Amino acid sequence: MTPSLTALLCLGLSVGPGTPEQAGALPKPTLWAEPGSVITWGDPVTIWCEGALGAKEFRLYRKESSGSWDRRISLEPGNKARFPILHMTPDYAGRYFCLYHSPTGWSQDSDPLELVVVTGSYAKPSLSALPSPVVVSGGNMTLQCGSGQEFDRFRLTEEGEHNSSWTLDSQRLPSGQFQALFPVGPVTASHRWLFRCYGYFNNTPQVWSLPSERLELLVSGRSGKPMLLSPQGPVVAYGQTLTLQCGSEVGYNRFALAREGAGDLQQSRGRGSPAGLSQAHFPLGPVSRLHGGRYRCYGGHSLSAQWSAPSDPLDILVAGWLPDTPSLSVSPGPNVTRGENVTLLCQSRGPRDTFLLSKEGAAEPPLRLTAERTAQKFQAGFSLGPATSALGGTYRCYSSLGRDPYLLSHPSEPLELLASAPRPQEYTLGNLIRLGVAAFLLLALGVLLLEALHSHRRARDGAGGGPGRGQGPGQSP
Repeated sequence: MTPSLTALLCLGLSVGPGTPEQAGALPKPTLWAEPGSVITWGDPVTIWCEGALGAKEFRLYRKESSGSWDRRISLEPGNKARFPILHMTPDYAGRYFCLYHSPTGWSQDSDPLELVVVTGSYAKPSLSALPSPVVVSGGNMTLQCGSGQEFDRFRLTEEGEHNSSWTLDSQRLPSGQFQALFPVGPVTASHRWLFRCYGYFNNTPQVWSLPSERLELLVSGRSGKPMLLSPQGPVVAYGQTLTLQCGSEVGYNRFALAREGAGDLQQSRGRGSPAGLSQAHFPLGPVSRLHGGRYRCYGGHSLSAQWSAPSDPLDILVAGWLPDTPSLSVSPGPNVTRGENVTLLCQSRGPRDTFLLSKEGAAEPPLRLTAERTAQKFQAGFSLGPATSALGGTYRCYSSLGRDPYLLSHPSEPLELLASAPRPQEYTLGNLIRLGVAAFLLLALGVLLLEALHSHRRARDGAGGGPGRGQGPGQSP
């Protein structure tokens, strides 16, 4: 403590809450702390008390103390006094009031100021939004504050212009974690929604843990949704460097990336591209199991707190997490004829829930099938239908478990599928059939023509040999 505060605390000055000397007619003073009421252990803080015009003397006291903490003559402009604390410790934490004296007597007590010390002795809790930190304008949200430490209560604070706070008792989960669920809303785009949470114990309510990481809620609207791409494809290897790209034809100058089920998000400044798009890159670093999931991105303008509609979802699948390596085979064979039905069979000896089939270089997500159990294996048959030239390429398959659908096994050995045109010998029978039909038709036409020709001749001959046939010229009957 500072010497003045220590001395006055020990003296226990008589002026305090409810003192008979208070006239009660004067307006109550305003009490606040700079830089704020939540102070890290060891940092300085200044408590300010401002009274009405004519205030000359100010007194500050703490509810937990029997006397006044400090007394100040007004030396600051604006009828106010400052009470500095050079190094914040738990001894200064508590609920404060102030009052002032004027020629007409003592004022009412100020509203309370709760001065809190934040200590690194307690681990900081985690803060996440359920199901994601993105909410449609006017919607509601649930924020989850949790910790492995057995805090009695959690405090959620909103930073910014509202500067609100909420307190809830903690709940113990079957996993042994402790949490509190804070309903928030309706959320609008009128300002930024920034939150942190703290944990503390009932016996020291003004001694809090370190704050959680800051969480910002994104308020999405209905403007043009951007596009989210993974240049590396939807399936990435464990340990591989991953970067996602969000872009739009709308001239957004900022973008945000959110993963479903995660409480955090990334923001990045938008930049123009040679193709005329505004875009942002989100480097996610070496891939771990935490990178698997469903992602969406949003676009926004720096002068507005509202964000665009979400992009279409992009699933990122992490291969190499499960120790299994399935096998991949093709029926009838790797060299198929166009029009021929093709089936790729993915198999694994270990118990698996799902199999996935991906094509190298394809932007589409892998095909998924539920695993079927055979006598000694788990398998899935991917029917690709009649073969076309577009079916050709290199394929791999993976396995996964239902509890972690975004974490995959090692890939199978690559299988190259060739879809070719029918070979020349395959035309022989068809050609013979077609030639035979053509010859038959020509023969039939020939027969019909000959028959018609004979009929015409018979008719002509009959017309030339009518009555009196057999008599020569000039002969009379």
